[in-house]
Amino acid sequence: MNLNQVTVPAINVAASVAFYEALGLQLIVYTEDTYARFECPKGGSTFSVHKVDNLPKGSGVYTYFEVNDVAAKVTELRTKGIAVDEGPVEQSWLWTEARLRDPSNNQIIIYHAGDHRKNPPWRISNDAGN
Repeated sequence: MNLNQVTVPAINVAASVAFYEALGLQLIVYTEDTYARFECPKGGSTFSVHKVDNLPKGSGVYTYFEVNDVAAKVTELRTKGIAVDEGPVEQSWLWTEARLRDPSNNQIIIYHAGDHRKNPPWRISNDAGN
């Protein structure tokens, strides 16, 4: 099994398109202000936004995009006028993260984890002998 895409809600799809293009995603599908799909620059994943009339309550959706250099990406985003809420911060779980929000208030985490993404020191062993 492989993850194909994640889709998040958006009040204003056109504003979301501009935001995610500024983040570095490539627009590959756009349906007149109701839906947009982007291709991630690395790997085979896609990411989508779809129009909703009301956003979910609570803290919303968290989406993580990995980059090699979080500080450089934060600098790039700020020069494009994108507000960064926090970071970059070295987290106790061995990731460097910066946090921001898209135009619909979905939470975006720009991070770097390297090998710790899938293999943290506390990873659960799946060996048959355990």
